[in-house]
Amino acid sequence: MQTPIPTAGVIDGREHVLPVRVYYEDTDFTGVVYHANYVRYFERGRSDFLRVAGVHHAELLDRDDPAAFAIVRMELDFKRAARIDDALAVRTTYDSARGPRLFISQRITRGEELICAAQVEAACIDLAGRPRKPPAGMLETLRPLFA
Repeated sequence: MQTPIPTAGVIDGREHVLPVRVYYEDTDFTGVVYHANYVRYFERGRSDFLRVAGVHHAELLDRDDPAAFAIVRMELDFKRAARIDDALAVRTTYDSARGPRLFISQRITRGEELICAAQVEAACIDLAGRPRKPPAGMLETLRPLFA
């Protein structure tokens, strides 16, 4: 028997699409997704975008000059409520990089309906938390996917 591998979604054009199911643990007592859980869904979308594109967090940490990411700004716009058992899609585009910063647009949809949108600014950092430019190989991998 093979061990199932969790989906990391797919890149369609420039956009990464990650399917997400809403579970009971994601909701408040009314069955509506608790607002902070959208941030978790967006994190999964950003991380899996990088994974599918060939950029792996563990490899960034294992480098001679380790790199990681910190979110420095996130703007959320809640449009509709997601509910228990909904099938959602987290849609992520990495738009550009400037210095240590990456600019990312994200949306969560239910079918064609927009549930939540986010504009995210992430900074590449060293292990001491200081900003640093993303590793060159990472930017070269992502550059064809930028706007």
